[in-house]
Amino acid sequence: MIGGGAAGFFAAITAAERGASVTVLEKTARFLDKVRISGGGRCNVTHTDLDPREFARRYPRGGPALLGPFHQFSAQDTQTWFAARGVQLKTEADGRMFPVTDSSQTVVDCLLNAARRAGVSLRTDCGVESVARNPDGTFTISLTAKSGPPRESLPCDRLLLATGGCRTPAGGQLAVRLGHSLAPPVPSLFTFQIESPWLRSLAGVSTLAEIAVPAVKLRERGPLLITHWGLSGPAILKISAWGARALHGLNYQFPLEVNWVPDLAAERITAEFQARRQSDGARLVVNVPLFSLTSRLWEQLVLAAGVPRDTRWAILDRTQSLALAAQLTRTAFPVTGKSLNKDEFVTCGGVNLKEVNFKTMESKLCPHLFFAGELLDIDGLTGGFNFQAAWTTGFIAGSSLAVAA
Repeated sequence: MIGGGAAGFFAAITAAERGASVTVLEKTARFLDKVRISGGGRCNVTHTDLDPREFARRYPRGGPALLGPFHQFSAQDTQTWFAARGVQLKTEADGRMFPVTDSSQTVVDCLLNAARRAGVSLRTDCGVESVARNPDGTFTISLTAKSGPPRESLPCDRLLLATGGCRTPAGGQLAVRLGHSLAPPVPSLFTFQIESPWLRSLAGVSTLAEIAVPAVKLRERGPLLITHWGLSGPAILKISAWGARALHGLNYQFPLEVNWVPDLAAERITAEFQARRQSDGARLVVNVPLFSLTSRLWEQLVLAAGVPRDTRWAILDRTQSLALAAQLTRTAFPVTGKSLNKDEFVTCGGVNLKEVNFKTMESKLCPHLFFAGELLDIDGLTGGFNFQAAWTTGFIAGSSLAVAA
């Protein structure tokens, strides 16, 4: 198994528990780093169990291919697997599932202990220089020399590639050299950089909103988080996932529209303004937040609409009312960039799915070669879906490896 992340470990444990002799090679000094830092250190293991077809709809790329695999190993199977090894999961209001300890180390320890109990050989600091396919169908793995020749070579009958996303050229080159093609890698699940001073002054404010990128006809609704650099939160992450390639094509510079009151029609907004003229005429507009907006956000939206700070409800004129209503329903921001690449957890792109048998996760082009996890052209929305894809593809690959061996 090349790659000591979630998918590689799950495949290794599954294969070893079925009697295969397994070695995991990890190029860094530690296994499971992405698991360790995911979910703010809590590890969003999966999402609450959904019908496989509904679950598959949470993947901007790869959903149809995962439908069959989710019937083989579902989110419920993930819960059962971890529970059998002493890790209980809890479900939060939005469907995300975390260990009851709220610590990703619980998941890391579980995977490490399960691998050791199953007899998996675990090797860190093992960068792979190349993989050669031998005439008899076996493979020879050449490890990167630590201080010059000679390089260590390892033989294997079956090989799993689970090297993660293809953000770096080396990420998918092993697959390419074994005959596979890659969908071009671009970032997914990233945040938006916006230079607006008044927006950045609201860092930490969270609200429900609807966002749209008219240039590529993208629209999403959900929680929105204002940050020191712009906008984040589930709504932004979802729209970045569905629009990963389109936004990359725009070089991450495009107009964004925000509706801060997505549940309200224009008539309701103007009617509320009229009611406030009657009930709060003497009060300043900036001091009377409406529609469950926070006082800080309301104040900035009023000022951004061009309504002077000293304007009272009684003298709010028609032009100002229309400007404020427009600001509430369609605030325009120029997006100037995305979150830095090193902060992204997910990459869109990877091994072409048509080249993989999803019943076994074996290559259709190179017998005895298997794939799992983010190296495939699969990526899901935030909420545990990417880890579930890793568990599912890892389980199927590990099961198939053990049978093939």
